[in-house]
Amino acid sequence: MKRCAPHLPRMTLLSAIGILCTAALFGGMAFFAAVVAPVTFTRLPPEMAGRFVRGMFPIYYLWVLGTAGAGAVALLPLRVADALVLAAIAASTAWLRQSLMPRINALSDAAQAGDAAAKAGFDRAHRLSVIVNVVQMVVAAGLLARFA
Repeated sequence: MKRCAPHLPRMTLLSAIGILCTAALFGGMAFFAAVVAPVTFTRLPPEMAGRFVRGMFPIYYLWVLGTAGAGAVALLPLRVADALVLAAIAASTAWLRQSLMPRINALSDAAQAGDAAAKAGFDRAHRLSVIVNVVQMVVAAGLLARFA
């Protein structure tokens, strides 16, 4: 009877973890973008919807950071390029969460208080966050497709 190389079960487990993390990453991002945000803004009054989504973003970003980071660690011994892409998603998410999101929140508060310059700044910063999130989601979908 032929035996498997001893490292194959470990590689299979790491590959499975990498696939699961990438799927959870993409699924979480897609669900938030396609369901949570639109439903929130169509079912709640604007002020309440804004507060709710503002409260969700730190959790959303932790999800993206955690799934991308765990996927990167799992894939590093198997698929270095894919691991580096997931690490880049995690790093850009850390920047979004720790730097851009507080700036967006401050600009939003100032804009709501009537500061026209803050409104323009909010629009630019918000657009940047949307672009980064869309790029991350497209890249995550591409990585997921590579596993097929």
